[in-house]
Amino acid sequence: MKYTSTRGGLTGVDFEGVLFSGFAPDGGLFMPEDIPKVDKRILQTWSSYSYIQLVKEICSLFISPESIPRADLEGLIDRAFIRFRHRDIVPITRLKSGLNVMEMWHGVTHAFKDLAMSCVGELLDYFLKRKNKHVTILVATSGDTGSSAIESVRRRENMDIIVLLPHGRCTKIQELQMTTVIEDNVHVFSVDGTSDELDYPIKRLFADSDFVKKHNIMSTNSVNWARILVQIAHFFYGYLQCSPLTELTPVEIIVPTGGAGNITAGCIAQAMGLPIHLVAVVNRNDIVHRTVQYGDFSLGDTKATLASAMDIQEPYNMERILWLLAGSEKSHIKEMMKEFQEKKRVKLPEQLHKKIAGAMTSCVVTDENILGTIGRCWEENHYLLCPHSAVAVYYHYQQMDSNDKSPRCCLAPASAAKFQDVIIKANLTPDIPQEIKDLEKKKTRSHHLTKEDDWEKVLRQTIESISQRKVQ
Repeated sequence: MKYTSTRGGLTGVDFEGVLFSGFAPDGGLFMPEDIPKVDKRILQTWSSYSYIQLVKEICSLFISPESIPRADLEGLIDRAFIRFRHRDIVPITRLKSGLNVMEMWHGVTHAFKDLAMSCVGELLDYFLKRKNKHVTILVATSGDTGSSAIESVRRRENMDIIVLLPHGRCTKIQELQMTTVIEDNVHVFSVDGTSDELDYPIKRLFADSDFVKKHNIMSTNSVNWARILVQIAHFFYGYLQCSPLTELTPVEIIVPTGGAGNITAGCIAQAMGLPIHLVAVVNRNDIVHRTVQYGDFSLGDTKATLASAMDIQEPYNMERILWLLAGSEKSHIKEMMKEFQEKKRVKLPEQLHKKIAGAMTSCVVTDENILGTIGRCWEENHYLLCPHSAVAVYYHYQQMDSNDKSPRCCLAPASAAKFQDVIIKANLTPDIPQEIKDLEKKKTRSHHLTKEDDWEKVLRQTIESISQRKVQ
């Protein structure tokens, strides 16, 4: 299995090379040159597999044994999930009104990012120890990615991590999960900007290939292919748990969508042959919805919503989806993305728009819809949803109310315990685990950057300081 940039400037890259990259040197994102296919016989075999077994099978299709021998791969995946609180890792809770909720938040930080990030930490450690190397990881977060990335590398001597969080735009718990980790290899910056704005200095820095190479810099945002790879598994798990396999009945998977990494994994699962239909549900930051519905891939102003981790107007993983669906027109992606970068808008070609509209549908959910859905789910089931999970469940309720009883699985990306203010707004009482309560008693450490600061310069200075420390 080899990998290529979505913009065509680099091909034939092995898994290790992709793992240690952020954006490709030409500004694109890495994707597999070929998508492996899964037929009915394989699905029937996998129908009895646990989630962890599915992660192993999926990863082995995209990681050659020359990169990681199968026994080593299975061992590191087993280690990745040791800290999860539920034995099924992503249990599916079956509720009234035909509601199936995949709880993806049983990891250390109570968010679905732990699923892939725990594996990425082990994958990085595997290669770094083998080569006695050190890397510096750059991450921009809208809420959950930062804490999950920190947990995946904290106390590891061969990795330092720099996290940019949008000041005042995360929940208090999300922020505390980052700022209370006081380790020598963890560097947290609270920045006066939106999560989209935080991406810009990181993109510029990755464009400086000499600096990146000199300091061994990489990213574990979902620009990193390994994040997408691990996420493919939960689409297979959701399908196998919610479909009567003898009929291979299509299952609708409802995906709360911000940066579009998760739904990219779903599109790849589709391309592998999994009979699912995807629904991208967004909040008022609706660029993905406008792209699916009208072929209008254009930037809008980022709006603060109750589903704050989805407050993204520049979903960079859409480039992967467009590349995947472009077929023989893949060479056009580079020009499309160049136009988007320059004009902040691009109109999809008619055929490409038809393909993306065929692969998924979409839906916009308001704050009022979120609060109403949290209330309804509690009333019917005594089950608390986080605002992002409520975005998915809102779509399900709309379909049930219109008498559509197709098999459906709602992805629940975070625990309601992380969003106490929203639960209180819904006139309900949060249920807060002790480890989250304890965060408020811990010391915090972070560096505040204002609009007047040169963010890229600060990043460069921090990276140079890390490299100097490692030399000493």
